[in-house]
Amino acid sequence: MDPSGELSTGERIRMLRESRGLTREALAQMCGRGVDWLKKIETGERNLTSHTLLVKLGAALQLSDLSAITGQTDGPAQPVPTGRLTHPGLPDVWAAVMNRPLSLATPAGRPIDPAVLQGRVDQSWRLWHTSEHNRSEVGALLPDLIRDGEAAVRALDGEQRRAALVALSDIYRLTGQATAYVAPAELAWVVADRALSSAQEADRPDAIAAAAWNLGNILRETSYPEEALRVVTEAADLIRPHLDDSPDDWRGVYGALQLHAAVTVARDGREGDAWRYWDKGDQVAKSLPANYVHPSTVFGRANVDFHAVSVATDLRKSARAIGLADNIDPDVMPSVERRARLWVEVARGHLQRGDRTAALHVMKMAYEIGAETVAYTPSARSVAADLWRHAPRAMRPEASRLAEAIGVPTAVG
Repeated sequence: MDPSGELSTGERIRMLRESRGLTREALAQMCGRGVDWLKKIETGERNLTSHTLLVKLGAALQLSDLSAITGQTDGPAQPVPTGRLTHPGLPDVWAAVMNRPLSLATPAGRPIDPAVLQGRVDQSWRLWHTSEHNRSEVGALLPDLIRDGEAAVRALDGEQRRAALVALSDIYRLTGQATAYVAPAELAWVVADRALSSAQEADRPDAIAAAAWNLGNILRETSYPEEALRVVTEAADLIRPHLDDSPDDWRGVYGALQLHAAVTVARDGREGDAWRYWDKGDQVAKSLPANYVHPSTVFGRANVDFHAVSVATDLRKSARAIGLADNIDPDVMPSVERRARLWVEVARGHLQRGDRTAALHVMKMAYEIGAETVAYTPSARSVAADLWRHAPRAMRPEASRLAEAIGVPTAVG
């Protein structure tokens, strides 16, 4: 189609889309993204840097080789895999979410104590942040948590029911985290909506704000950045009046919302706004005890510093990102998942500078810290795919082993 190789990636996508009779809206929907995202890709206003999205486009356009999009015909084949990322624990989680009892009848048996239920949820969040195989271990707990949370809400009333609703909202937020990037879009939206509606029914501003943080993640990752920013800023406005006389965790959620907004606008290239939101999060962290860490969002001093690296990387300020990372002690972050993601961000910064040797080194560190975090995070898979294709010759066997361990499709072929 493009023997001269002069077309841009966006122009190739547009030609392939039109040749198959697809509208922008249809193709964007097939990729789980908004039409504005695809328009910017096709017109060159936005670069297609995500390997996961490249694969989704290839599958939606019914291609057998991604080079039809990338134009890279001088290297190995880039086969288009069938299906999405999968995880063995997903079917049981799907069944627990989608087979929600329709009856309003009180469940048989002794009602579940909401305090005990909340304790189980808190333990599951700790496992999420401390396990190298967090998706597998937490995913095994979620089906029973979901069913017990729903049963508690149906069986209880008054303040106990409100407490059960807060726990149920937490359960669905954790479900959203544990199934991110592997769940079908319909499951992600159902889970996010239930987390928010449960928190609203409980009438707890902190729970509503935490659920909004979760919903914002889904909106941002499905290319609805304006909606994501609106959700988290409205949630911040909701919880702000309560901060002076509220527990530390309320301020922790408020700070997490600021960091969320910082990354969201950074990805849109809004440098001034990104650092202003980050500054707000920084001020919240300074107002909290030095060793404070929010139990689910892990907001605290370390996470604020980690987000500075993410903001700089998303702004494509690679030198600043790497310089910031050099001054961070990763071990102060209690979350294994967040530590692994920090090194992925550093690898992205090295790639932006063209230093694939350094990128490969830190990606191996990220995988050793949190294997499942790396294997199921699109940005990590994009870095691994780039390294597999373009690493220096001497590093290619190592890059190939990393890609195979992560499960990057192009590692085969």
